[in-house]
Amino acid sequence: MLAAKTASNQEDNPSWVQAMNGPFAEEYWQAACIEVETLEKMEAWDVVDRTSDMNVLPSTWAFKCKRFPDGMIKKFKARFCARGDRQIEGVDYFETFAPVVQWVTIRLLLILECLLGLVSKQGDITCAFLHAHLEEDEKVFLRMPQGFKQYDKRGNEKVFSMNRSIYGLKQSPRAFWKYMVEKFEAVGMRQSDFDPCLFIGDNCIAVMYVDDVLLWSTKEEYIIKVGLDLRALGVDLEEEEDAAGYLGVQLTKISKTGQMVMTQEGLITRIIEALGLDTDKSTPRNTPCLKAPLSKDLDGDPASGSFSYPSVVGMLLYLAGHTRPDLTYSVSQVARFTFAPKRSHEQALKLIGRYLLATRDKGMVLTPTKELNVDAYPDADFAGLWGYEDSLDPLCVRSRTGFVINVANCPVFWKSQLQTETATSTMMSEVIALAHCCRELMPILDMVDEIGEAVGLEQSESPKMHIRIHEDNAGALVLAQTLPPQFTP
Repeated sequence: MLAAKTASNQEDNPSWVQAMNGPFAEEYWQAACIEVETLEKMEAWDVVDRTSDMNVLPSTWAFKCKRFPDGMIKKFKARFCARGDRQIEGVDYFETFAPVVQWVTIRLLLILECLLGLVSKQGDITCAFLHAHLEEDEKVFLRMPQGFKQYDKRGNEKVFSMNRSIYGLKQSPRAFWKYMVEKFEAVGMRQSDFDPCLFIGDNCIAVMYVDDVLLWSTKEEYIIKVGLDLRALGVDLEEEEDAAGYLGVQLTKISKTGQMVMTQEGLITRIIEALGLDTDKSTPRNTPCLKAPLSKDLDGDPASGSFSYPSVVGMLLYLAGHTRPDLTYSVSQVARFTFAPKRSHEQALKLIGRYLLATRDKGMVLTPTKELNVDAYPDADFAGLWGYEDSLDPLCVRSRTGFVINVANCPVFWKSQLQTETATSTMMSEVIALAHCCRELMPILDMVDEIGEAVGLEQSESPKMHIRIHEDNAGALVLAQTLPPQFTP
């Protein structure tokens, strides 16, 4: 089954040679022509003669056969890309960092959507990276695409001197993010002080994850106006109806109950298939892991390699961090051994897969209360790995931090991980967990205030926000409540 899926994926994502010699050669060629024509209209490059001092990057084609859910062909797409892995820092790129919106921000806005009946719309920016121009000191030269090469009188291949960012360049995400910050500010939406990809206007709120945009407002016409204003400034923003699905997360709003259901059934199916589990023969489980913690198992059998351990762990981290808090502890355990897994660690992954078989259609249900209460629940175990790891290994006495932060009785942030410090008592492990929780809690409180004000919850009208931290260790409570504090975050 896995081999068949791999072959199918290669057919829908062919190389240049495969595309030009396959059954859809004409369709892929037309798609490539449209791509080059579009880039030329945007003046993405200048054609120049190649000189010896240029760091000329290779280029490549990325072809895609898009299909409908039933397998029928939807369209053929071609994208001209640069080989960014051949760039040299300080020569053709400098800074590369580009932020994306935090999911805490998205969950807070979804909670307010349920509470206040906000309208939401999703948008996609076509050819996103090509909107931004490169910095003046970034000189990027690129080989011309296969099928469209030009030569000088001596027969030497000409090259592109890039004017705009293009897919594949290391600096493209950052250039596009800076471009969108300018455009949002131009239409009257300021950048948040707490999330660089949250933009707040008088009547509208927007978040941005690379080229995917979500907008909320009290009225649909406010969102439409922002979209039209952005398009007038040259942003090729396409509407994708309401926020029914964002970054692989299905969002289902239940009007009668005021709930929002967040699921990732498609990702769960991919995880189960990647693990090679037979849906008919594999026995579903009621829990994602065993009671005993997962150890290094230094003397255990080597991994079988029947599936890609890092790939499955990556998918599970995305799942646990977005819609499945119940997987956080078990996924944190298997993620420790991504570099050199043993057979026992593979079995632990399959236990999670069997649990997903039983809960494939489950997700996180947001049922917000009318009061904007904020509750934090920190906890810790003390030396939880003792007796399971080598007693000479310092990690065997590490404690584990776990906490969840709720806003309006809905989880917005959760964590489970080994502590970096070695706690010498249960009180110390609890204080470390409490401090870690507070470090995440404080920015969330500021963001709740900022977003609440933006959606019309004026200070005089908004319900009083109660903040509670639930701690069950007497010693940690004494330290936390002593003034001046004996232990601070």
